[in-house]
Amino acid sequence: MKQIYRHIEKDGSGVVKLMCEEPEDMWHLFNIVRVGDKVRAKTLRKVQNESATGSKTSQRITLTLEVDIEAIDFDPTSCSLHLKGRNILENEHVKLGAYHTVDLEVNRPFTLKKPVWDIIDIQRLEESLDKSRNADVAAVIMHEGLANICVLTSTMTIVKAKIDMPVARKRKGFAGQHDKAVIRFLDAVAQAFLRHINMEVVKCVIIASRGFLRDQFYTHLLAVAEKQNKKFSGTDQSKFIVVHSSSGFKHALKEVLADPTIAARLADTKAQAEVKVLNQFMELLNADSSRAFYGFKHVSMANEKFAIDTLMVSDALFRSHDILQRRQYVDLVESVRNQGGNVLIFSSMHVSGEQLNQITGVAAILRFPLPEIENEEMDDDEQIESLEMPDRALEEVHIDGDDEPFDG
Repeated sequence: MKQIYRHIEKDGSGVVKLMCEEPEDMWHLFNIVRVGDKVRAKTLRKVQNESATGSKTSQRITLTLEVDIEAIDFDPTSCSLHLKGRNILENEHVKLGAYHTVDLEVNRPFTLKKPVWDIIDIQRLEESLDKSRNADVAAVIMHEGLANICVLTSTMTIVKAKIDMPVARKRKGFAGQHDKAVIRFLDAVAQAFLRHINMEVVKCVIIASRGFLRDQFYTHLLAVAEKQNKKFSGTDQSKFIVVHSSSGFKHALKEVLADPTIAARLADTKAQAEVKVLNQFMELLNADSSRAFYGFKHVSMANEKFAIDTLMVSDALFRSHDILQRRQYVDLVESVRNQGGNVLIFSSMHVSGEQLNQITGVAAILRFPLPEIENEEMDDDEQIESLEMPDRALEEVHIDGDDEPFDG
């Protein structure tokens, strides 16, 4: 997503001009746009022209229209977004108040006006603008003297840093110069890695090279991180995969990602941390139910007691046309964050998000048990939803198969 212009007032109202750069950007927009918003964009419209003889002809022309959105349709197969509403921009070809559907398209700018840009809207917007922030996988592809540090999204590979340094060949009697040059090279790569890769975001780090350079770099990286008081935790160290590559050029990523072992490992990263947290919630629900609650009423009661450690919310709840309902979930997220809790917003397009939706779309893991909440009855609508929940919703989430291929 590309942002062309943004102006948001102190009361939250404002306008943002954007342009989708890839089909997946439409999914982000689907989670931002709501009924009551206004969108201005160029669109095709069939108009009739009457000649001097009285005959009528029709043609399709490009117009700029602004519609007050009344219906939103997202096609997940084609990643297309259709916004229907009444025209509110005076135009010689389209009357004020006439219905029109605006189809947002890749590489075509549009303007979105909202009465309120809340924290969830802003968060989703920032995520769509920063592709590297959403990357699950980082990679260091290297040979002596050359390294490419990359982040991988579902559709592209972004080179964050390229290190190209001369390294003297190892010659008999002059091995010391070669070894010193290699250390300088590894130090430069390690510094660039620590500067560009956020270990809190990535779920997997590939280190690939020919020979033993990959192992040497991994050891060196751990030492440099420790010297800078950025020591990797055990969890962070478990994210690293050390594998073979034919060179340090970017195209070598293709052969690395084609490795079945790597492909299987990466498949688990695409659902991000949500799978692990949801499995933890399900285990607690069975073993220690006083620390695991779902449904807005029970979760809100836990929040009032400052007990929520991790809040899980489905993005489907933020697409509600009910302004008051959406507001209560936005307030819940903001409150948990202010209390130092962790908030995960699940995508309803992922298996983990589908599972969360089966248990009302909101759940929480608590810092300490609250058995008194278990005695409180759920709201009627939440109770019905939970009773209709399939048995498989209490099983662990497993990700099988491949998602979209990486473009190395």
